This record gives sequence, structure tokens and C-alpha cells, in this order.
Amino acid sequence: MPAWVDQGFTDYTRRLPRDLPLDLVELKPAPRDRGRTVAQALEAEAVRIEQACEGLRMVVCDERGEAWTTRLLAERLTRWREEAEGVAFVIGSADGVAERIRARAHRLLALSAFTLPHGLVRVLLAEQIYRAVTLAAGHPYHRE
Repeated sequence: MPAWVDQGFTDYTRRLPRDLPLDLVELKPAPRDRGRTVAQALEAEAVRIEQACEGLRMVVCDERGEAWTTRLLAERLTRWREEAEGVAFVIGSADGVAERIRARAHRLLALSAFTLPHGLVRVLLAEQIYRAVTLAAGHPYHRE
């Protein structure tokens, strides 16, 4: 990832309370060569995604998902925290995620109707998590 992605992500994760860490787990995409179809590559990635998300509530970023407001994200993060559930936000590879990952997801989250580069999604998601956590903590929200 370009330096600005790492810097942006790190900036927002440092702002989060210590008891609400945001950890990044990067999975190397499956090779798209050697005669593999996109479906086969996505299936190989699905195995690794499932392993990385074991025991966590899985929210998959997908353009066909629900559009959430920051307030809704704050409410869901608060509820999941109260239920002591860890959450994994999944950003798929360039081809998305396998259908079985979408089916297993607790939620499908549409960040935008635009196609966004993965680095930008990473920063955008970290910023929204930070904003939702501060909103849930009672800090004023500029839209209200």
C-alpha cells in the first residue's frame, strides 16, 4: 500500500481508545495466474478469510450491501461491544469475495456505490469506526 494509506489508517487507529483496538490483518490475494479462474482464486481466499475471522462477527464490505449511517455504525459497534463480540470488517480482493463469504457474513456493508481502491477503503473504514466510537462515547456529531 502507498505510504498515505498506512499513515491514514495508523492515524485513526491511534485515536481510538485503548480498550477498542483496531487491528489490521492483511491476507495476500490468491494468484490469478497458473490457469486459475477468478472463482477458484476467490475460493482459495475464502478459506483464509474464514480462518482469520474465526470466532468473530463478520461484516463484509460489498457494493450490494446496506448503506449505513455513522449513527447506525455507532449503535451496532456499541451493541456488539456490550455483547462481547469481536468484529471483523472484511475488504475483499480486487475481485471481491467468494459468494460463501457473503453468505456467511453477519452483515454486508456498502461504503459507496462507487468502486473504491482497497487502500482508500481501509482509510475510510478506519475513519468511520473512529467517528462512530467517538459518537457512541457522547462526543458531539457535526450533523446533529
